[in-house]
Amino acid sequence: MKYNIGMISLGCEKNRVDAELMLAKIKGDKYNIVSDINKSDAVIVNTCGFIEAAKEESIDEILDLVKIKKSGDRKLRYIVVTGCLAERYKNDLVKEIPEIDGIVGIGSNGQIRSILDKVFDGQRVRQFGRKSDMPLNGERILTTPGYSAYLKIADGCSNNCAYCAIPMIRGRFRSRPKREILDEARRLVRSGVRELLVIAQDSSRYGEDLYGKLELAPLLRQLCKIDGLHWIRILYCYPERITDSLLDVICEEEKIVKYIDLPLQHCSEKMLKAMNRTGDRRSLTELITKMRRKIPNLTLRTTFICGFPGETEKNFEELLDFVREIKFNKMGCFPYSREEGTPAFNMPGQIPEKVKEKRCQKLMSVQEKIAEDYGKAMIGKTVEVLTEGFDNESGLWFGRSKADAPDIDGKVFFYKDLVRHDDLRGKFIYAKIKEYEDYNLIGEFLEEV
Repeated sequence: MKYNIGMISLGCEKNRVDAELMLAKIKGDKYNIVSDINKSDAVIVNTCGFIEAAKEESIDEILDLVKIKKSGDRKLRYIVVTGCLAERYKNDLVKEIPEIDGIVGIGSNGQIRSILDKVFDGQRVRQFGRKSDMPLNGERILTTPGYSAYLKIADGCSNNCAYCAIPMIRGRFRSRPKREILDEARRLVRSGVRELLVIAQDSSRYGEDLYGKLELAPLLRQLCKIDGLHWIRILYCYPERITDSLLDVICEEEKIVKYIDLPLQHCSEKMLKAMNRTGDRRSLTELITKMRRKIPNLTLRTTFICGFPGETEKNFEELLDFVREIKFNKMGCFPYSREEGTPAFNMPGQIPEKVKEKRCQKLMSVQEKIAEDYGKAMIGKTVEVLTEGFDNESGLWFGRSKADAPDIDGKVFFYKDLVRHDDLRGKFIYAKIKEYEDYNLIGEFLEEV
C-alpha cells in the first residue's frame, strides 16, 4: 500500500528549495507526493519562523490541519512539522500543539523518509540534528513551473544583524562547493529549466567560508556557460560585498538579467550601526551611483525596516529623502518585528506598532509614485518577457520581464491574437508596452525570442 504525502511550504524561496529536496527523498515505492491536502494521509508543514507574521501564518496552517485531522472527515492522519519554526520553537510546539506527530529540526531534513516511516508506525517523533547537517544537495521535485527554478548556493548567515533571528535558526553561513552547484544547475537545465534564480541569505558572501574570498562573480561566469540557460537572476546581495568584479560580470554576461536585490534596511548611519549594519547615506549613494554607472538599465530592488528601536522622526525623514533621491526601481518596506533572542529585542526606544505601520505606509506612498514614473516611462518600449500563463478574466497572457522577480515584483500582461490552445507558457517573447497599471505593464505581443 502506498500512502499520500502532502507538503505545505511557507516563507522564503530558500525554504522552498528545502521542501523540494525533502519531496525527492520521500517519493518512492511507499509514498506518493500529492498536491491536494484533502487526499493526503500525512502532511508535512515546512514552516517559517523569521518574523511574527510568518510565525502566525505557520501556526495557523498547523492548527487548520489539526482541525482536519480531528474531524475524521478526510484521510489526514498525521502531521509533521519542520522548517524554521520547528527549529526555533521545538519545545513550545511539543507543549502547545500535542496533535503534531513529528517535529523535525532542519538538521534532520535528510532523514525525512525514515521519520515518516516511524510516524506511520505510530511513533511520535522529535528529531533535531545539527543545523550544519541540513542537506543542500540532491535531487529535487520542483514546485516552481518547469521553466524556472531557484538555485540555492549557500545556507545560514553570519552577518548577525541585530534584528534578525536567522543565524540563531539556521546557523552560520556555509557555501556549497562550486562543482556541486554547477552540477545541479546543469541537471535543472537538462530538465527544461531556462531561468535560474540564484539565492542565499547573502548571495554576495558566497565562497568566503570555503575559498577564503568572495567567489560569486566566478561562479556566475561558469553558470553562464551552461547551454540552454536563458536567464540568471541574482537575489539578496549585501552592499558591503558588491565588488567591481561582480558588477563587471553582471554587466558583461548576456544571460544575467540586469537586476540586483540589495536589502539596505536603512540609510541613517545611526540606525545602521544600531542594526549592526555598515555604511551611511553618503556611502550607499556612492555605491548605487557606481552600480548604475557600470550597469546600464540596471533594475535595483531594496527593502527597508521602519520603526527599528531608537528610530526618530528625523531618522525616518532622512530615509524618506533618501528614497526620493535614489528612486529605486522596486522597493519593499516592513515594520520592525521584535524577535526574542535577537540583540534588538531588549534595545531601548521600542516604537509603537501604529507608528511603525504609519511610517511604512508613508514610505510606500513615496515609492508608489516613483514606481508609477518608471512604469509610464516604459510605454512605447519593447521588453523581453518570460510567459507564465493566460488570464481568463482579462483575456491577456502574462509573464515577467527582466526587471521582475517572481512573487515580489509586477507582471507584464500582453495581448496576442491567437487561439487559446496555442500555449506560450515557458516561452520568451517580445512585447511592446502600451500602458502602466498598479505596478504592472500592459502591452502587445510582437514575436517569440
